[in-house]
Amino acid sequence: MQISLVVAVTVVAGVLTLLGLASTLARRQIGLVHLAGAGLLEGLLVVQAVVAGVAIAGGDAPADTPTFLGYLVGALLIPVAGVLWARTERTRWAGTVLAVAAAAIGVMVWRLLQLWEASGA
Repeated sequence: MQISLVVAVTVVAGVLTLLGLASTLARRQIGLVHLAGAGLLEGLLVVQAVVAGVAIAGGDAPADTPTFLGYLVGALLIPVAGVLWARTERTRWAGTVLAVAAAAIGVMVWRLLQLWEASGA
């Protein structure tokens, strides 16, 4: 895994977290900017999954591959679930739902990196 990709995901997740909290404080529903941020976050996570998949297929796998893959799949699903939930939430709390999902991704990508590096891969 590349540290630059982890940092990029973390930055986008952080910005999306702040956007979600800002919309909650402003008592507004999420908008196109939130959805674009979530789309960018998901795109980066897909790139990360492809990079990891290619490395694993090339024999460069982490020591605890099942746990790594569980985190990887979970990270791919959380932004989608967050957006779907936030879109159905008709109150100001939709931004908070998206913020929590983005914050979770910010933590998960660092855990993925930690799992990857634990093997020395």
